[in-house]
Amino acid sequence: MTISSRGQSIAGISCVICAYNEAPRIAAVLSVAAIHPLLSEVIVVDDGSTDDTAEVVRRFPSVKLISYPLNRGKSHAMATGVAAAQGELLMLLDADLSGLAAEHISALAAPVLSGFSEVSLSLRQNSLLLFRAIGLDFVSGERVIRKELLSRALEEIYRLPRFGIEVFMNREIIARQLSISVTRWPTVTQSRKTEKLGYWKGLRAEWRMITDLLQVTYPVLLILQTYHLLGLRRDHHGAVASAKKYLRLLFAGSS
Repeated sequence: MTISSRGQSIAGISCVICAYNEAPRIAAVLSVAAIHPLLSEVIVVDDGSTDDTAEVVRRFPSVKLISYPLNRGKSHAMATGVAAAQGELLMLLDADLSGLAAEHISALAAPVLSGFSEVSLSLRQNSLLLFRAIGLDFVSGERVIRKELLSRALEEIYRLPRFGIEVFMNREIIARQLSISVTRWPTVTQSRKTEKLGYWKGLRAEWRMITDLLQVTYPVLLILQTYHLLGLRRDHHGAVASAKKYLRLLFAGSS
Protein backbone atom coordinates (compact mmCIF):
# COMPACT_ATOMS: atom_id res chain seq x y z
CA MET A 1 0.00 0.00 0.00
CA THR A 2 1.36 3.40 -0.91
CA ILE A 3 0.49 6.84 0.39
CA SER A 4 0.66 9.76 -1.99
CA SER A 5 0.60 13.50 -1.44
CA ARG A 6 -2.35 15.28 0.15
CA GLY A 7 -5.46 15.52 -2.00
CA GLN A 8 -4.67 12.36 -3.98
CA SER A 9 -5.97 8.85 -3.44
CA ILE A 10 -4.03 6.11 -1.72
CA ALA A 11 -4.26 2.45 -2.54
CA GLY A 12 -6.01 0.66 0.29
CA ILE A 13 -8.75 1.28 2.82
CA SER A 14 -9.37 4.42 4.84
CA CYS A 15 -11.13 3.70 8.12
CA VAL A 16 -13.48 6.43 9.36
CA ILE A 17 -14.79 6.34 12.93
CA CYS A 18 -17.26 8.95 14.19
CA ALA A 19 -17.26 9.43 17.95
CA TYR A 20 -19.25 11.42 20.48
CA ASN A 21 -18.42 10.92 24.17
CA GLU A 22 -16.88 7.50 23.57
CA ALA A 23 -13.86 7.81 25.88
CA PRO A 24 -14.70 4.57 27.80
CA ARG A 25 -15.09 2.53 24.59
CA ILE A 26 -13.11 3.86 21.64
CA ALA A 27 -9.69 2.56 22.76
CA ALA A 28 -10.90 -1.03 22.31
CA VAL A 29 -11.75 -0.26 18.68
CA LEU A 30 -8.58 1.70 17.94
CA SER A 31 -6.30 -0.93 19.48
CA VAL A 32 -7.46 -3.21 16.66
CA ALA A 33 -8.00 -0.79 13.78
CA ALA A 34 -4.84 1.28 14.24
CA ILE A 35 -2.53 -1.67 13.60
CA HIS A 36 -4.54 -3.62 11.04
CA PRO A 37 -2.51 -4.16 7.85
CA LEU A 38 -5.51 -3.71 5.53
CA LEU A 39 -6.18 -0.18 6.78
CA SER A 40 -3.97 2.45 5.18
CA GLU A 41 -5.21 5.14 7.55
CA VAL A 42 -7.58 5.48 10.48
CA ILE A 43 -9.47 8.75 10.95
CA VAL A 44 -11.48 9.57 14.06
CA VAL A 45 -13.93 12.47 13.88
CA ASP A 46 -14.56 13.70 17.41
CA ASP A 47 -18.06 15.14 17.07
CA GLY A 48 -17.92 17.77 19.81
CA SER A 49 -17.32 15.35 22.69
CA THR A 50 -17.44 16.76 26.22
CA ASP A 51 -15.53 13.85 27.75
CA ASP A 52 -11.95 12.62 27.15
CA THR A 53 -12.58 11.05 23.73
CA ALA A 54 -9.93 13.20 22.02
CA GLU A 55 -7.35 12.45 24.74
CA VAL A 56 -7.93 8.71 24.33
CA VAL A 57 -7.52 8.95 20.55
CA ARG A 58 -4.22 10.83 20.96
CA ARG A 59 -2.79 7.73 22.65
CA PHE A 60 -2.72 6.19 19.15
CA PRO A 61 -0.12 8.26 17.22
CA SER A 62 -0.94 6.71 13.84
CA VAL A 63 -4.60 7.74 14.06
CA LYS A 64 -5.65 11.05 12.50
CA LEU A 65 -7.91 13.00 14.85
CA ILE A 66 -10.37 15.64 13.62
CA SER A 67 -12.13 17.54 16.41
CA TYR A 68 -14.60 20.39 16.51
CA PRO A 69 -16.29 21.98 19.55
CA LEU A 70 -20.01 21.50 18.79
CA ASN A 71 -21.85 18.21 18.45
CA ARG A 72 -23.38 18.15 14.95
CA GLY A 73 -24.47 14.54 14.59
CA LYS A 74 -23.17 11.45 12.85
CA SER A 75 -24.08 12.56 9.31
CA HIS A 76 -21.95 15.72 9.59
CA ALA A 77 -19.10 13.82 11.26
CA MET A 78 -19.17 11.16 8.54
CA ALA A 79 -19.01 13.76 5.77
CA THR A 80 -16.04 15.37 7.54
CA GLY A 81 -14.22 12.06 7.78
CA VAL A 82 -14.95 11.10 4.19
CA ALA A 83 -13.65 14.47 2.98
CA ALA A 84 -10.37 13.82 4.82
CA ALA A 85 -10.00 10.20 3.69
CA GLN A 86 -7.52 9.44 0.92
CA GLY A 87 -8.31 5.79 0.26
CA GLU A 88 -10.32 4.53 -2.67
CA LEU A 89 -12.25 2.31 -0.25
CA LEU A 90 -13.79 3.28 3.07
CA MET A 91 -14.29 1.11 6.13
CA LEU A 92 -16.82 2.72 8.45
CA LEU A 93 -16.73 1.58 12.07
CA ASP A 94 -18.76 2.64 15.09
CA ALA A 95 -16.72 3.79 18.07
CA ASP A 96 -18.65 1.80 20.68
CA LEU A 97 -17.99 -1.78 19.59
CA SER A 98 -17.08 -4.47 22.09
CA GLY A 99 -15.29 -7.70 21.17
CA LEU A 100 -13.83 -6.38 17.90
CA ALA A 101 -10.76 -8.31 16.72
CA ALA A 102 -8.47 -8.23 13.70
CA GLU A 103 -10.31 -11.11 12.05
CA HIS A 104 -13.55 -9.14 12.10
CA ILE A 105 -11.98 -6.28 10.16
CA SER A 106 -10.42 -8.74 7.72
CA ALA A 107 -13.75 -10.51 7.20
CA LEU A 108 -15.58 -7.22 6.62
CA ALA A 109 -13.01 -6.11 4.03
CA ALA A 110 -12.57 -9.42 2.21
CA PRO A 111 -15.71 -9.48 0.01
CA VAL A 112 -14.99 -6.04 -1.44
CA LEU A 113 -11.22 -6.48 -1.76
CA SER A 114 -11.73 -9.79 -3.57
CA GLY A 115 -14.28 -8.29 -5.94
CA PHE A 116 -16.96 -10.71 -4.76
CA SER A 117 -19.28 -7.83 -3.84
CA GLU A 118 -19.28 -4.06 -4.01
CA VAL A 119 -20.47 -3.38 -0.45
CA SER A 120 -19.93 -5.21 2.82
CA LEU A 121 -22.12 -4.84 5.94
CA SER A 122 -21.68 -6.26 9.43
CA LEU A 123 -24.29 -8.24 11.34
CA ARG A 124 -23.42 -8.03 15.04
CA GLN A 125 -24.31 -10.37 17.87
CA ASN A 126 -26.72 -7.83 19.37
CA SER A 127 -28.28 -6.52 16.18
CA LEU A 128 -32.05 -6.50 16.52
CA LEU A 129 -33.60 -9.97 16.53
CA LEU A 130 -35.50 -9.21 13.33
CA PHE A 131 -32.28 -8.21 11.55
CA ARG A 132 -30.55 -11.40 12.71
CA ALA A 133 -33.56 -13.45 11.59
CA ILE A 134 -33.42 -12.09 8.04
CA GLY A 135 -29.62 -11.86 7.90
CA LEU A 136 -29.24 -8.11 7.30
CA ASP A 137 -28.99 -5.02 9.53
CA PHE A 138 -30.02 -2.09 7.33
CA VAL A 139 -28.67 0.49 9.82
CA SER A 140 -25.36 -1.26 10.43
CA GLY A 141 -22.62 1.26 11.19
CA GLU A 142 -19.87 -1.10 10.00
CA ARG A 143 -19.46 -1.08 6.24
CA VAL A 144 -16.94 -1.21 3.43
CA ILE A 145 -17.85 0.92 0.40
CA ARG A 146 -16.12 2.86 -2.33
CA LYS A 147 -15.31 6.41 -1.27
CA GLU A 148 -16.85 7.76 -4.45
CA LEU A 149 -20.31 6.69 -3.25
CA LEU A 150 -20.18 9.35 -0.54
CA SER A 151 -17.57 11.86 -1.67
CA ARG A 152 -19.64 13.00 -4.63
CA ALA A 153 -22.55 13.88 -2.29
CA LEU A 154 -20.79 15.53 0.66
CA GLU A 155 -22.84 18.72 0.56
CA GLU A 156 -26.05 16.70 0.66
CA ILE A 157 -24.73 14.56 3.53
CA TYR A 158 -23.84 17.66 5.55
CA ARG A 159 -27.51 18.68 5.30
CA LEU A 160 -28.90 15.32 6.42
CA PRO A 161 -30.55 14.86 9.83
CA ARG A 162 -28.09 13.93 12.56
CA PHE A 163 -28.53 10.17 12.13
CA GLY A 164 -29.59 9.94 8.50
CA ILE A 165 -26.31 8.70 6.99
CA GLU A 166 -27.01 4.95 6.89
CA VAL A 167 -30.39 5.37 5.21
CA PHE A 168 -28.78 7.75 2.71
CA MET A 169 -26.10 5.16 1.91
CA ASN A 170 -28.73 2.47 1.49
CA ARG A 171 -30.57 4.65 -1.00
CA GLU A 172 -27.41 5.12 -3.04
CA ILE A 173 -26.60 1.40 -2.92
CA ILE A 174 -30.08 0.51 -4.17
CA ALA A 175 -30.06 3.18 -6.89
CA ARG A 176 -26.79 1.80 -8.24
CA GLN A 177 -27.78 -1.85 -7.70
CA LEU A 178 -24.54 -2.57 -5.87
CA SER A 179 -24.03 -6.14 -4.74
CA ILE A 180 -23.86 -6.68 -0.96
CA SER A 181 -22.12 -9.16 1.32
CA VAL A 182 -23.21 -9.56 4.93
CA THR A 183 -20.39 -10.38 7.34
CA ARG A 184 -21.60 -12.01 10.54
CA TRP A 185 -19.84 -10.90 13.72
CA PRO A 186 -21.21 -13.36 16.31
CA THR A 187 -18.93 -12.12 19.13
CA VAL A 188 -19.12 -8.36 18.49
CA THR A 189 -21.66 -6.11 20.18
CA GLN A 190 -22.49 -2.42 20.09
CA SER A 191 -23.23 -0.46 23.25
CA ARG A 192 -26.85 0.64 23.45
CA LYS A 193 -27.65 4.23 24.32
CA THR A 194 -29.46 3.00 27.42
CA GLU A 195 -26.17 1.47 28.58
CA LYS A 196 -24.23 4.67 27.98
CA LEU A 197 -26.71 7.26 29.22
CA GLY A 198 -28.98 5.42 31.59
CA TYR A 199 -32.42 4.09 30.78
CA TRP A 200 -34.50 7.24 30.32
CA LYS A 201 -31.84 9.43 28.68
CA GLY A 202 -30.87 6.51 26.46
CA LEU A 203 -34.48 5.91 25.50
CA ARG A 204 -34.87 9.56 24.49
CA ALA A 205 -31.65 9.36 22.46
CA GLU A 206 -32.90 6.21 20.71
CA TRP A 207 -36.17 7.97 19.88
CA ARG A 208 -34.31 10.99 18.45
CA MET A 209 -32.34 8.62 16.22
CA ILE A 210 -35.55 6.97 14.97
CA THR A 211 -37.01 10.41 14.32
CA ASP A 212 -33.96 11.28 12.21
CA LEU A 213 -34.41 8.10 10.16
CA LEU A 214 -38.02 9.04 9.49
CA GLN A 215 -36.94 12.49 8.33
CA VAL A 216 -34.84 10.87 5.61
CA THR A 217 -37.53 8.48 4.41
CA TYR A 218 -41.01 7.25 5.36
CA PRO A 219 -41.63 3.99 7.31
CA VAL A 220 -43.01 2.13 4.29
CA LEU A 221 -39.98 3.20 2.27
CA LEU A 222 -37.70 1.93 5.05
CA ILE A 223 -39.38 -1.47 4.75
CA LEU A 224 -39.01 -1.44 0.99
CA GLN A 225 -35.41 -0.28 1.30
CA THR A 226 -34.55 -3.29 3.45
CA TYR A 227 -36.39 -5.56 1.02
CA HIS A 228 -34.33 -4.21 -1.90
CA LEU A 229 -31.08 -4.53 0.07
CA LEU A 230 -31.88 -8.16 0.77
CA GLY A 231 -32.33 -8.69 -2.95
CA LEU A 232 -28.82 -7.36 -3.57
CA ARG A 233 -27.10 -9.84 -1.24
CA ARG A 234 -24.59 -12.19 -2.79
CA ASP A 235 -23.23 -14.07 0.20
CA HIS A 236 -26.25 -16.02 1.37
CA HIS A 237 -28.42 -18.56 -0.41
CA GLY A 238 -32.08 -17.72 -0.57
CA ALA A 239 -31.88 -13.92 -0.42
CA VAL A 240 -35.30 -13.62 -2.03
CA ALA A 241 -36.74 -16.06 0.49
CA SER A 242 -35.23 -13.94 3.28
CA ALA A 243 -36.82 -10.83 1.83
CA LYS A 244 -40.22 -12.51 1.80
CA LYS A 245 -39.64 -13.71 5.36
CA TYR A 246 -38.84 -10.14 6.37
CA LEU A 247 -42.13 -8.87 4.99
CA ARG A 248 -44.07 -11.68 6.66
CA LEU A 249 -42.48 -10.89 10.04
CA LEU A 250 -43.25 -7.19 9.67
CA PHE A 251 -46.85 -7.68 8.69
CA ALA A 252 -47.36 -10.31 11.39
CA GLY A 253 -46.04 -7.85 13.98
CA SER A 254 -48.36 -5.10 12.82
CA SER A 255 -51.51 -7.24 12.81
